[in-house]
Amino acid sequence: MDNSKLETGLKKLGYNPTGEQLALFDRYYEMLVEKNKVMNLTAITEYDEVVLKHFVDSASILRAAENDDELSKAVRCGKILDLGTGAGFPGIPLKILFPDMEIVLMDSLNKRLVFLDEVIRELGLRGVTTCHARAEEIARKPEHRECYDLVVSRAVARLSVLSEFCMGFVKVGGYFTPYKAGGSEEEITAGLKAVETFGGKLVRISEFELPDSDIKRAIPVIKKVKHTPDKYPRVGKKAEKNPIE
Repeated sequence: MDNSKLETGLKKLGYNPTGEQLALFDRYYEMLVEKNKVMNLTAITEYDEVVLKHFVDSASILRAAENDDELSKAVRCGKILDLGTGAGFPGIPLKILFPDMEIVLMDSLNKRLVFLDEVIRELGLRGVTTCHARAEEIARKPEHRECYDLVVSRAVARLSVLSEFCMGFVKVGGYFTPYKAGGSEEEITAGLKAVETFGGKLVRISEFELPDSDIKRAIPVIKKVKHTPDKYPRVGKKAEKNPIE
């Protein structure tokens, strides 16, 4: 595999990967496509596409953290939750790049986490664990409630819904940075009432294109400024059926 595009893409995000890190990404890719033959992990399997749309995209939070020392510190060495991690994005790429972070990969489908446990062992990653849970069921547990410096998510859900699931995990002073498609300003604006209800404040929206592509990203940088009320997140399907907007 020619990982020059991965190296170039990461460098354009401001990160200079080592040869060992590039090798870990290649092994992760091999395990991903092999497991994908028997389990639906991703519709994207061609190497260059995975590099851009999964690996580089996962690392694109670096663009949102530019000129923000607090968020940059949280990304590099904070306690992080990747909610709805799926096949490990963005959590595994971030862990490869920033070995000093402590990260929890949470998903509601256990067989994905079984795969990620295999990846973690094979890549020799430390300070990363998996958690089989639904956000609305575990967010009130003391070991997870308001204890993360940063919560990231590439889950496909409107901000008003996703923020209800995520904000209860963020400690006051921490950050929530969902990965959104470019042109999501209307959705983000519509979700601000929910963000504020759950204790957050929109600091800015970081908008950019992924390196060497026309793929647009928008990452709202949301800071936790007050405690999330105990009643959130609501149980069952209330967040999806009756979002706060």
